[in-house]
Amino acid sequence: HVQLVESGGGSVQTGGSLRLACTVSGYSVRSYCMGWFRQAPGKEREGLAVVNTRSADTYYGDPVKGRFIISQDNAQNTLYLQMNSLEPEDTAMYYCAAGDGRTSISNYRYCDLAAVTFGSWGQGTQVTVS
Repeated sequence: HVQLVESGGGSVQTGGSLRLACTVSGYSVRSYCMGWFRQAPGKEREGLAVVNTRSADTYYGDPVKGRFIISQDNAQNTLYLQMNSLEPEDTAMYYCAAGDGRTSISNYRYCDLAAVTFGSWGQGTQVTVS
């Protein structure tokens, strides 16, 4: 049973930066995909960034491309999200997630930002930008 615990959230001014961390435990085989999502009040959960834990390939959602960076420290079992140039629209609860990704018709396995492909979720950490 994978357990995910986020940290690093807080309040920051517009244009500032934060780095979120997600510690992962309770697994025997590392999940194929790790990702970051967020949800603001009254809005749907939004996929931000995902990393293929085997190849280290990354993929970003349009709202955060060029501003956020996802990375992993396998030795520390930690996933990070470096967030730069923060805007008030980035205010939300941020979640990390682990999942098995998708398999294409040609049996190619890949990661994307669809929340349904992630089976394990953390409790979230609040980010407020003003």
